[in-house]
Amino acid sequence: MEKIHLIPYRIEEITSAAPQIPEGVRMIQAPAIWEMAAHGKGNVIAVLDTGCQADHPDLIERIIAGRNFTSDFDGDPENFDDNNGHGTHVAGTAAASLRKGGGIAGVAPGADLLIIKVLNGSGSGEYAGIIAGIHYAIDWRGPNGEQTSVISMSLGGPEDIPELYEAVKRAVDAGIPVVCAAGNEGDDSPQTDEFAYPGAYGEVIQVGAVDFSRKIAPFSNTNNEIDLVAPGMNIYSSYPGGKYASLSGTSMATPHVSGALALIKNIAEKEFQRELTEAELYAQLVRRTVPLGYPKTAEGNGLLALDILQKYERLMDLFNSSIEKTDPE
Repeated sequence: MEKIHLIPYRIEEITSAAPQIPEGVRMIQAPAIWEMAAHGKGNVIAVLDTGCQADHPDLIERIIAGRNFTSDFDGDPENFDDNNGHGTHVAGTAAASLRKGGGIAGVAPGADLLIIKVLNGSGSGEYAGIIAGIHYAIDWRGPNGEQTSVISMSLGGPEDIPELYEAVKRAVDAGIPVVCAAGNEGDDSPQTDEFAYPGAYGEVIQVGAVDFSRKIAPFSNTNNEIDLVAPGMNIYSSYPGGKYASLSGTSMATPHVSGALALIKNIAEKEFQRELTEAELYAQLVRRTVPLGYPKTAEGNGLLALDILQKYERLMDLFNSSIEKTDPE
């Protein structure tokens, strides 16, 4: 059986400083709904990746727990350190803290992070470890009864393994959205299907990448299971050594959506006054997308745009107000 790997990505720059609110976070309009969504507080995003620098200044307050499912660090299950860099970057995009006086903020800076190391320092892992990591995220309970709200996986492999599919379905049935990278084998041709698993499963939320000009990234996979796109080129986030890095790939687009779901969950469940199912959360996510004009195989429902409903509601308020002023009665 082949191993599962990181979705290939590109390191653009490593630096000791970065913009506090990265352009990708701004592009999906996350800051506009932070207050309404309580910054994602009360949600736990499980990041299945290469681990994470637990004492990174922007992540230390966000990491609630972690587990190692690889042979790294002599297989110590308690050591989920990141000896690659990818996992720390992904975690930061999803939920890095919004700190006074510096640092970098993630999409949901009030959410907690459950770090599940399923890939080793070279970026590969066994399917058994990925499957175990998904089940761990589903069954995990925090010190105060916290449960996983979202599972984020910027990884993929060529094989459709039944046990992997069953683990994904179990998560979705438990009400946990599973967000996966589409993959970076794209060839600029939206007519060619390029699949990576678990991203290709219909039950997951598969994320493609765009640049800051809203153009589909040339590396972003195209297939009929793409659900939406998010920023994935030149994305600044946290990086091991207390540093920051600019990376490119659908791996970078994925945590934008994972963090967004924490914000959406808080807003929608407050409106409905109840917990929402995975299907209902997905519907709320899709409502917050804007078509870009590409084939559905490239962009799915479109670009994530979290404030679009609020803009619509403000326009309706203005419209209704003008009607009332002109009503002869």
